[in-house]
Amino acid sequence: MLENERIRKGYTQEKLAEITELDPRTILRIEKNYTIPKIDTYAKLVVALEMTNEEIGKHIRKIALK
Repeated sequence: MLENERIRKGYTQEKLAEITELDPRTILRIEKNYTIPKIDTYAKLVVALEMTNEEIGKHIRKIALK
């Protein structure tokens, strides 16, 4: 889900990492579902990707159903 949003915005993983001040490996791990982001990390991603409440809700439900 986050990968789709990143691509929709036209960002590379490196660009999103730069915007959010996160490590590019963190972006990769989250997108590949290797890890669930901490709330502060998730907040940075949501803001950078300008996700709507609906999109956030869908993503959280997807994580919860793992």
